[in-house]
Amino acid sequence: MEAAAMSIHRLVVGLGNPGEEYAGTRHNVGFDVVERIARDLGVRLGRFRGRFGAGKTLGEIGEDSGRGFALLEPTTYMNLSGSAVSAARDRFGIEPTNILVICDDFHLDLARIRVRPSGSAGGHNGLKSIIGSLATDQFPRVRIGIGEVRGVTENFVLSKFNTAERKVISDTVETVAGHVARWCETGDLNRLMNALNAPAGEPPKSGGGGRGTRSGSDPQTE
Repeated sequence: MEAAAMSIHRLVVGLGNPGEEYAGTRHNVGFDVVERIARDLGVRLGRFRGRFGAGKTLGEIGEDSGRGFALLEPTTYMNLSGSAVSAARDRFGIEPTNILVICDDFHLDLARIRVRPSGSAGGHNGLKSIIGSLATDQFPRVRIGIGEVRGVTENFVLSKFNTAERKVISDTVETVAGHVARWCETGDLNRLMNALNAPAGEPPKSGGGGRGTRSGSDPQTE
């Protein structure tokens, strides 16, 4: 494992909450993207126990040392995501600028995508946890709009998409996964931003390489 670890240069982190009860919820679109990339690129996700492979499980991880990247789904619940991310950083020796985080955002319209090279948590507890654990906000992130909150915020982000929304968000997950898969191999963030940061009223470019929020250690919401 140490030889493989030395050849990992980029890490993609999809945020969400573990467990079947949260699968397919708005808050778990980060998981959806990582799982799509893993399927498209043939990367197997397995248990991640930290830098030395001991202790409690922190997430699901998949490595492709040949192409120099790893995929991570923290299973610590949203507001403790940083513990898994910092453990992966230490294991692989990856700089924060090469850690790409994918999460939901209810400040964005459904399926709207925003890619930034750095920035604040913006009220998202998963990002807040990662910023705290890495001691920096200088890591790129892809935010995927889950629509405007209807009712109680916690209930909304933990709810599932309706039938019409699911079709739209599935297409978005496919598009994001395709472009992020290319980033996994090239590390070209400018290309990723140009592809996914579409002007208002225009969809992002489809395809990319594969087929192409907020939260709180209870079910996490912000």
